[in-house]
Amino acid sequence: MTVTRRAGALLTASVVAALVAGCSGEQAEPVDDPSVIRIGLLSTLSGPSAPLGEAANRGAKIALIEAGGSLVGRGPLDTVRGAKVSGKPIHLSIESSNDLSPDTAVNAARRLVEQRHVDVVVGPISGDEGLAVKNYISTVPDVTLVNGAAAAQNMTLRDPAPNVFRFSTDGAQWMAGLGEYAAGRYDRIATVAADRTYVYDQVGGFLTEFCTPGHSVAKRVWIPAGTHDYAAYVSQIPKDVDAVFVALAGTEALNFIRQLDEFTGRSLPIIAGSLAVDPAIVAELGDRLEGTVSAGPVAERPEDPAYQAYAETLRLYYPDATPGFADVLYYVAMRATLTALEQADGDASGSQQSFRQALAGLVLDTPQGPVRLDANRQAIGNNYLFRVTDGQLALMRAVTDVTQTLGKDPTTYTAQAAFDRSNPVCGAQRPTETP
Repeated sequence: MTVTRRAGALLTASVVAALVAGCSGEQAEPVDDPSVIRIGLLSTLSGPSAPLGEAANRGAKIALIEAGGSLVGRGPLDTVRGAKVSGKPIHLSIESSNDLSPDTAVNAARRLVEQRHVDVVVGPISGDEGLAVKNYISTVPDVTLVNGAAAAQNMTLRDPAPNVFRFSTDGAQWMAGLGEYAAGRYDRIATVAADRTYVYDQVGGFLTEFCTPGHSVAKRVWIPAGTHDYAAYVSQIPKDVDAVFVALAGTEALNFIRQLDEFTGRSLPIIAGSLAVDPAIVAELGDRLEGTVSAGPVAERPEDPAYQAYAETLRLYYPDATPGFADVLYYVAMRATLTALEQADGDASGSQQSFRQALAGLVLDTPQGPVRLDANRQAIGNNYLFRVTDGQLALMRAVTDVTQTLGKDPTTYTAQAAFDRSNPVCGAQRPTETP
């Protein structure tokens, strides 16, 4: 059943909004004022991914600052005041999930839509959250979701919702170029990955390129959330593999690689998923990761004017921050939202036809490179390969114009089974898996 977000007494909704605003530093505006554009910002501000959510909010706020706004404070829940589009003030509401359950993201989206009466939601940050919020937003046809950084492929690939737009590439697109690189160096590998939807797409995108004739996956190992002792999973890696593809993040990746070396007694080459190597992990593991190659949607490119301008603005308002994937992707999402609203003369009312037409037709020059949308309102953009060199993530090359079907025929590609724990099959061999 379609949710009617205007339901309930406006006076009551206004009182609720005012009370919440007083707690969060949110800008107070009447929820029934048609001259105000209401934007909801949804990220993860508690739980294990809180640092990513805090970074994401910084990026979104930079886009609002560029629209004439001023920071109320530098905390993740602090709002931005004074931003305008086509002369209309922007009212920003901020809500958080905890990255432990997609339900928390849906509940946060509900608060934004049904209590704050937002016109647009920018977010969320993780893949499972993205799928859950997409399903909810599809029941609210007069609200638009502009994805933040959630990278699950089926947020847009299969059964796309007309009010869901994504200006960032997905988890499979983030692997463009990496599988081809690995196939040129290794014949038989194992994969070790977090057991979650977005990571199925990372593994699937990687194997789409890697699994050419003569290449095989000896074992796929899936790591449950909350794992600390990886010995039982390391022991499942066959001794005759040439390398291990690791799609874990943060301390998960750090601890796994340490235990891999301790258990096997040798330093197997690592091929890294998008979040498996970052400056902190590289610093902790030192020479162990030297030469490791990874891939992802955002690269440090100081020679690029769009990247440099964003990096300078970010440092101006957040002196200790450096550009990363979360803040850049949220910046692009918010900037796309504001640009399309400007083109629609600030009209986000009703069915939002003008606004959505503007979103669908945008071609943006962003800190991550040029971005445009396909027919499913999904980003086509660049991907970047990195090599750990002298303790730094050095850019190797860019793969340009990466489509969601990785260059393959869209009809054939979408007819295949969605990526999961066993798909895609690597050639004729179906690898064994962890139970």
